[in-house]
Amino acid sequence: MADDYRSATLNFSSPDATAAFGQDLAPLLTAGDAVLLTGDIGAGKSHLVRAILRRRMQDIGQIEDVPSPTFTLVQTYDLGGAEFWHADLYRLSSPDESIELGLQDAFETAVCLIEWPEVLSEETPDHAIHFDIALTDQGEDHRRMSIRWPTILRPGLADFLETYAKGEHF
Repeated sequence: MADDYRSATLNFSSPDATAAFGQDLAPLLTAGDAVLLTGDIGAGKSHLVRAILRRRMQDIGQIEDVPSPTFTLVQTYDLGGAEFWHADLYRLSSPDESIELGLQDAFETAVCLIEWPEVLSEETPDHAIHFDIALTDQGEDHRRMSIRWPTILRPGLADFLETYAKGEHF
């Protein structure tokens, strides 16, 4: 149902601009939020997640490496009263494998930042925010991010996305 979702397309001219978006988004994320990131290898999914996690770490005075979970599948972080799960599902082949990781419980109790969420299929949470990041022909540092979020999203987070969608945050 198209009316149940809002959408926007953002253009970023540099990795720093993409990171700034993630840093602005980070303080708004709370337990139960799910951010699903799709895009080709090298599009910037991990870069955006690292910006979110680093901002949350900075806010609580924590310094920690933010490795890619490509081989571990999931990295968890306790960031000031909120648990964050950074998952890379690239190597999974079925939704059952995501259940084995404990993602369904995490979708309710943690902030979940999921790369390659396509494997979730019917296990995709209804309340998820979808980011699709793509390279553009405007230069190697330029990215286009299509965002889709449910109208049932909590007001503060929805307002943030609406503001960016209008271009008022650049």
